[in-house]
Amino acid sequence: MQRNAIETIMGAVVLVIAGGFVAFAYQNSDLRQEAQGGYHVTADFSNATGVSRGSDVRIGGVKVGVVDDMLLRPDTYQAQLRLSIEYNVKLPTDTAASIVGDGLLGGKFVSLQPGADERMLGEGERIEYTQSSVSLEELIGKFVFSAGGVDKENGKAEADAPTAEPALSTP
Repeated sequence: MQRNAIETIMGAVVLVIAGGFVAFAYQNSDLRQEAQGGYHVTADFSNATGVSRGSDVRIGGVKVGVVDDMLLRPDTYQAQLRLSIEYNVKLPTDTAASIVGDGLLGGKFVSLQPGADERMLGEGERIEYTQSSVSLEELIGKFVFSAGGVDKENGKAEADAPTAEPALSTP
């Protein structure tokens, strides 16, 4: 009888933990944002690497929305992001959007910097000022290949280049 009680308690604990995982997954999914609602604005980026549907949209580090959709504009070949912004957050028309990383190894998100215009963005309007994603791999490659001090004419490292030494005079 006591063994059945322990098994029942352990089963209940497993179910509570599983329920916690489901609640955590729902909290961090884009389903929650759609249930809350919001208005939509778009922003065009020449490089949206690292951002995907469901990525955060933040102002000052505070989440105010999510990336609702991504598509390639055939006329400009730019990535167009559709951002779902909470209704209580009003964005001036001169708001700037940039794609930034959440730390060195973290994911990327869209950061908004509100402007000072008195007119606010409405449903379906576009953020004009954008800054694309910076690729960490690209930056490292540029640093590695430019920091070596290679003499472009001779193809030798500067350390191998002959240097003029002062003549030694003997007394």
